[in-house]
Amino acid sequence: MRRRERTTGVSAKTGTAPTRPRARNLLLTGGFGHPFDTAAPALAALLAAGGIDSRVSDDIEGALAMLAAEPLDLLTVYALRWTMSTGDKYAPHRERWGFSLSPRGRAAIEGHLARGGGLLALHTALICFDDWPAWKDMLGAVWAWGRSGHPPRGDVDVRPCVSAHPLLGDVPAFTLHDEVYGNLDGDAHAGALLQARARAAAEWHPVLWTRRHGPARVVVDALGHDASAFTHPVHGAIVARAARWAAGLDLESASLDPARSDA
Repeated sequence: MRRRERTTGVSAKTGTAPTRPRARNLLLTGGFGHPFDTAAPALAALLAAGGIDSRVSDDIEGALAMLAAEPLDLLTVYALRWTMSTGDKYAPHRERWGFSLSPRGRAAIEGHLARGGGLLALHTALICFDDWPAWKDMLGAVWAWGRSGHPPRGDVDVRPCVSAHPLLGDVPAFTLHDEVYGNLDGDAHAGALLQARARAAAEWHPVLWTRRHGPARVVVDALGHDASAFTHPVHGAIVARAARWAAGLDLESASLDPARSDA
């Protein structure tokens, strides 16, 4: 897939600044126990302000069939769809929400990445597609029932854990109201950019990391329980930059300055 690059300067034909290139994104959302109905629109608005136009769908299979037929720049998974096959806690919800991604859906994601399309996996994406081992290979780490967990949602301290990365820029330490996933299955420390801890906890956990899957750029952000994570001035800017980086867009126009607007 041809990477979109930012065009700068003045057009020789019109004498005006050229339109900034935009990327196209498929945003998969929906599922059990999270306010996706308000959070997904907030996420889509954030990405749109940063130059990424999203098709938002809670029809996972139907949307992935579209992705297979019409390649896009970015796939964002912000959903909670898994088999619900472990334990009795979710048994009453299994008929409605239990989900296993079909071979065609899996092939659509694999084809997207093989073409060089970006992948942005947010928060509960780490729980999705739990019967598909390749999903862990793509993300680097996933939720493991009986092992992974998180404290109750509350104040979370977040700090950079690398000295420099183009995705982060000069991001400061910050606090938001969210959940911190811990004890994931895999190596989230490899490529980690941010780490976080619940205010009452001692241990820090990686919450933002990048990786390559073939030609594709992958970003995983384990934060994002609700819309407030995307309207937060610092975390929202990080998500916008993460999406642009994964989609192959430049980062110069995606500021981490809360006072600057890139709409």
